[in-house]
Amino acid sequence: MPPRTTVVGGCGHVGLPLGIAFAEAGAAVTLLDTHAGRVGEVNAGRMPFLEWGADAALARALDAGRLTATTDADCVSAAEVVVVTIGTPVDEFLDPKVRTFDRAMDDLRHRLRPGQLLVLRSTVYPGMTERLIARFRDSGPAVDVAFCPERIAQGYALKELYELPQIVSGGSPAAVRRAKDLFRLLTPDLVELPPREAELAKLFANTYRYVNFAVSNQLYLIAQRHGADFARIHAAVTHKYPRLGGFPKAGFAGGPCLLKDTMQLAGFNHNSFPLGQAAMMVNEGLPAALVDFVKQTRDLSRDTAAILGMAFKGNCDDPRDSLSYKLRKVLTLECREVLCTDPYVADPSFVTADEVVRRADVVFVGACHAEYKHLRFRQPVIDVFDFLPARPDAARQAA
Repeated sequence: MPPRTTVVGGCGHVGLPLGIAFAEAGAAVTLLDTHAGRVGEVNAGRMPFLEWGADAALARALDAGRLTATTDADCVSAAEVVVVTIGTPVDEFLDPKVRTFDRAMDDLRHRLRPGQLLVLRSTVYPGMTERLIARFRDSGPAVDVAFCPERIAQGYALKELYELPQIVSGGSPAAVRRAKDLFRLLTPDLVELPPREAELAKLFANTYRYVNFAVSNQLYLIAQRHGADFARIHAAVTHKYPRLGGFPKAGFAGGPCLLKDTMQLAGFNHNSFPLGQAAMMVNEGLPAALVDFVKQTRDLSRDTAAILGMAFKGNCDDPRDSLSYKLRKVLTLECREVLCTDPYVADPSFVTADEVVRRADVVFVGACHAEYKHLRFRQPVIDVFDFLPARPDAARQAA
C-alpha cells in the first residue's frame, strides 16, 4: 500500500507534477501550498501552469479521490511521508540564503511527528541535509530524513519522472530504504549516494549545463564579431561527429535553476569558481551584446523593437529569471518603443505576434515557442537561437 503523502509546496512546478504522479501510482496525496489561488485551481481540476499531459492526469487523480490540495498545514502530521519542495534560494548578491531554508524547516518541524519520512526534493546548499539531520537528532522529532533531488525539465515532468533515474540519499539506512520504496512507485532505476554527494550531484548537473551554454554563447559572440555565421559553423562541426554531440546551440540561458545553482556551487567553494562566474558573465551579458551588435549597423533610437517570447524557454509559460526581460531593459534605453509578445505568459502590456510583425522595425527572438515558426518577417530578425526558418528576404542576424 503506497504511503499517505503530503507535498509541501505542492502546487508549484516541482511539487504538483510529483504529487500527481504519486497519486497515479495509488498513493493518497495532499498538496500543501500557501497560495490559495493555486490550491483552488488544482481542486477545481485546472493546472495553474503549463505542464504537458498534466491536465488529464490531474483529472484522473481527483476523480479517483487520491489527490487534494489545501492551505491547512495540519495535513503534515497526518502523513506517513512528507516531501518538501522548498530549496535554498540566493539573495541579491547571489549568495545562498541558508537562514531562509532554516526558518522554513523550523516552521515545518513543529508539525512533524516521530516515525515520518521527510524527503527534501528541491536543490539545497551542500551540507543542508546533514545539518537538518543533526537538528532533528538534537531537538526532535525522530524522523527519517532523505534527500532525493528532482532532475526534470519544466513542462515535461510527468514524462521524465517515469523515465529518468532517481538519485536517493538519506541520513540512515532506514531513510534510504523508505525513500527507495517511495520512488519505486515511479521508476525502478534508483541511484544511491551519500547526502553530500547527492546535493553536489544536483548542483554539478545544472552547473554543467549552464557552463556549456556559456561556451556556445561565447563562441557565438566571437563568430559575430568576425562576421562569421555561428549557426552554420555549429551545423558543420556537429554533423555526424559524435564527439560534439553535446555541443548546444547559442541562446538565452535563463530560468530559476541554472544560474542559481551555479552560484550556490560558487558559494559552497568559498566564492572560488572562476569557470562558473565567467559563465554567468557570458550568459547574463548576452542580451546587451546582441543589442550592441545591432547598433553597429543601425540607429535604434528611431526604431520600434520587438521581443518574440518572454518565458525563460520555449513552449513554457514561466517568465521567472527570463533573459528576455533583461533584453527588454536594454532595448528600452536604446529604442523609441519596445513591444513584447508571448502566447503563454499573460501580461496586459504584451501585444499579439501579428502586431509585432506589423509594427516592429527590428525583432529579437527571446523564446523558441512553436507558434513563431509560421511567422514571416520583412524586418531584420536577431535570432541567436537559430530557431526560425532561414529566409532570403531579410537578415536573420545583426552582423
